[in-house]
Amino acid sequence: MLRSLEIRDMLLIDRLELEFRAGLNVLTGETGAGKSILLDCLGFVLGWRGRADLVRQGAAQGEVVAVFDLPPDHGAHRLLAEAGLPGGAELILRRQVTPEGRKTAFVNDRRASAEVLRALAETLVELHGQHDDRGLLNPRGHRALLDAFGGHEALLADLRAAWGALAAARRAEAEAAAALAAVRGEEAFLRHAVAELDRLDPLPGEEADLDTRRRQMQAAERIRGDVARAAQALGLDGAEALLRDAARWLEGVADRAEGALEAPMAALNRARIELGEAADGVDRALDSLAHDPRELEAVEERLFAIRALARKHGVLPDDLGDHASGLRARLAALDGGEGQLRALAAATVAAQARYGAVADRLGAARRAAAGRLDAAMATELAPLKMERAIFTTEVTPAEPGAEGQDSVTFLVATNPGAPAGALNRIASGGELSRFLLALKVCLSQGAEALVMIFDEIDRGVGGATADAVGRRLARLAETAQVLVVTHSPQVAARGDHHWRVEKRQEAGATTSTVTALAPAARVDEIARMLAGESVTEAARAAARELITG
Repeated sequence: MLRSLEIRDMLLIDRLELEFRAGLNVLTGETGAGKSILLDCLGFVLGWRGRADLVRQGAAQGEVVAVFDLPPDHGAHRLLAEAGLPGGAELILRRQVTPEGRKTAFVNDRRASAEVLRALAETLVELHGQHDDRGLLNPRGHRALLDAFGGHEALLADLRAAWGALAAARRAEAEAAAALAAVRGEEAFLRHAVAELDRLDPLPGEEADLDTRRRQMQAAERIRGDVARAAQALGLDGAEALLRDAARWLEGVADRAEGALEAPMAALNRARIELGEAADGVDRALDSLAHDPRELEAVEERLFAIRALARKHGVLPDDLGDHASGLRARLAALDGGEGQLRALAAATVAAQARYGAVADRLGAARRAAAGRLDAAMATELAPLKMERAIFTTEVTPAEPGAEGQDSVTFLVATNPGAPAGALNRIASGGELSRFLLALKVCLSQGAEALVMIFDEIDRGVGGATADAVGRRLARLAETAQVLVVTHSPQVAARGDHHWRVEKRQEAGATTSTVTALAPAARVDEIARMLAGESVTEAARAAARELITG
């Protein structure tokens, strides 16, 4: 419920504080008195886009504060929590604007954006009038209105879940098909590359080992000849034979040398021992340098093959094994892709069937609700002097989506046999007002938390029809707070609370004021609406009769 509205330095308003109450709140006044200014100011604090020149001339800043009472289950609580704003049973919206157009908004004294204000406004207020393009006259919202009337929340939740599952299944199938198509294009390459890598089967670190062995064998080729010649020089046909001959010759004459040859012979024996050790070492080295030339050829062939394959695939030689595993995985995906794609296609078909079944149930529920709404509208239109008018809720096929596969449009025919058409194209001003009111009465179930504002919705009607409009507004106000801007005395007489909007000239300045009317003043205001500026006792009597009637 809108509890209060405070306006400072906005348009023609200097300072104004209004305390609203539950039920039917009526605002009246002469044309141009400033009734639309109140709605402009309320729209401003709710974040609605409107006129730019809002600040009162000469003021440094304009400000509007609106205070709402929120029941525990009100939708605004969730929005406040999502925006990280303080909540509670009281919601205070405050918005300021400078003459340059800079706007600042606060929600419960915390800075907030205009987007947050507009989101909150959707849960707080509904505005209806002859030029209403945000609510009942907008065909894009008719499906949601019918669903609210039919109580389709559970079906809609199931449908949205089914649509999400179908979208996910389609996405998975499309991605798998695209991946399979991409792999199919390189199938020949994959099979050749995997076969080539499998034949070679390179191991981590093998390239470095082969390179070391190759260099060792190449070095052996270069030094083995010299080592062999050294072995020959030290062997039986070389130095060893000469030492042996020298020792034999010395031993033959040693007994005749009177001991002069003992030291040389001892040194010669030591030399023969050292020479033997040297010859053995050279022989072992020669054995280690021995290799099959075909082994070097084989090592070089494998080393070059590994390096060539690494260059071909753009990886390091040690990464060829992992690269081969990746290629094998892609080949396996190709080989198993057809089966996976068939499984995903089957899942899509199942999701489509699930979505179709829920959408069909919702469509049937919508058509049933459309019949009930049409019957309810016929009941509401008769007291509004439109018993010959026909209201039809048309449910037609539409592109499937998260909200179903139905399009909903409200159509009217003002006379039997006349072609049906959209509300705002077929109905005249007075008829349109009554259609909107009847429709709002029918759709008002569950809207108790909304403040409903009707801006001169009774324009173009009078007499008994205006009285019927007033009674329907009063009925709507039994379960919701309703604010009505009206020029009709029959509507004003049905109000629970009445305010008069006036324009005053003081000290050369024009201001708009709003006055809460006591019972006597209310009689005078309705009498003025009946008779004009000259209020007579007869007019007052008629006003009292309207109020009590």
